[in-house]
Amino acid sequence: MTEPAVPPSHLEPWLRDILRCPGCRSELRDAEGTAGPELVCVSDACGLAYRIDDGVPVLLVDEARRPA
Repeated sequence: MTEPAVPPSHLEPWLRDILRCPGCRSELRDAEGTAGPELVCVSDACGLAYRIDDGVPVLLVDEARRPA
């Protein structure tokens, strides 16, 4: 059995379905950042990455990072 390339964010499915980027309201995808799991905006124009601290997404635009 193969493991997924990106580990899941371990958010409840109902919560995962309603979360959106606070900067542009686009959907978020799971990713693995340098500091651990994060949610990344799927919009090419935005692309902000939000860290997940102890299973809680930090959806603050001021604390998001822009991927390289």
